[in-house]
Amino acid sequence: MVNWKDKIESLKHRRITRRHTLFAFGYSLVISTILFSCNGLQESPSNTASNTTTTPDPGNSSTATQKVVRIVRSKQLTALAVIEKKGTLEKRLEPLGYKVEWPEFAAGPQQLEALNAGGLDIAYTAESPPIFSQAAGAPLVYLAANSSDGQSVSLLVPANSPVKSVQDLKGKKVAFQKASIGHYLTVRALEKEGLKLGDVESVFLAPPDANVAFSQGKVDAWFIWEPFVTRNVQNKVGRVLIDGSNGLRDTNNFISTNRKFYQENPQVIKIFLEELQKEQVWAKNNRKEIAELLSATTQLDAPTLEKMHSKYDFALVPITDAVINKQQEVADKWYSLGLIPKKVNVKDGFLTPEQYAEITPKEVLASK
Repeated sequence: MVNWKDKIESLKHRRITRRHTLFAFGYSLVISTILFSCNGLQESPSNTASNTTTTPDPGNSSTATQKVVRIVRSKQLTALAVIEKKGTLEKRLEPLGYKVEWPEFAAGPQQLEALNAGGLDIAYTAESPPIFSQAAGAPLVYLAANSSDGQSVSLLVPANSPVKSVQDLKGKKVAFQKASIGHYLTVRALEKEGLKLGDVESVFLAPPDANVAFSQGKVDAWFIWEPFVTRNVQNKVGRVLIDGSNGLRDTNNFISTNRKFYQENPQVIKIFLEELQKEQVWAKNNRKEIAELLSATTQLDAPTLEKMHSKYDFALVPITDAVINKQQEVADKWYSLGLIPKKVNVKDGFLTPEQYAEITPKEVLASK
């Protein structure tokens, strides 16, 4: 005879044991998944810094992390081009674990877009791109100011153009990179003649595209910098109507970065500005030598480059209240024209005098 009481107790025990076993298996699976996920997050490349690369250390079985500083490649034949060509900055930064890269950009606005997006660390532009960048909310920092170099920026018209003065451009197409020195000087040149920006048809084109449009006669004038000016004049495609000298250009060029790079790399910035100042002095005193040095890179003959270099002052200048106030005037001008969405306080991007004293070469500070 079956003992049903014992049978029922046995079934209960089996069910309890099975539940415990399933729970233990499920718990183990969850824990394993969590641990695997955590390890995956730790090892994911997305959690590593975008401006560092890991390279083997020949003196150690482990690996060493090498940081990268990305400085804009100069297309304006400045001392930056000399630094890249000589390789002096790389030599000074190598003991600190840095290597240098030189990415190219069409113009200043493109540089600062890359600076804000993490694709560039140090930019070299005219006065307007930083203001447009600040207006967009970018955490920009002005590291240093450079000479105006007004002669290196010119308003070109076709070689056979009937245009004899800025007044003659009323109603005509004028090309320039938006938010660039060409844009700013177009405004300045028109206002000097009693005209407004709306009196001409603005054609926003990056330099390579503007070069094509100008050579094909699709625009009536083009405000642009070197080496585009000399190349077009030499090829008899264009002639200079005016340039930025004689007080037309009243602003500086700027070297800038973003707030994060400034805070994390003050020593790199200090060394970079020291090397830049050194090559500025060398370039100013050796115009023939700099022309020969850069001839192959620019694909221009040395005499032509020497003539172009005569348009540059090759000088870092201290950032003073006058420099900051002038930059604020430019910002207010762009806002009054409705070309930036809000008023910009440019001081938000400038450092304190004490902070500049820590990174600026002594001879530059002494020229205040």
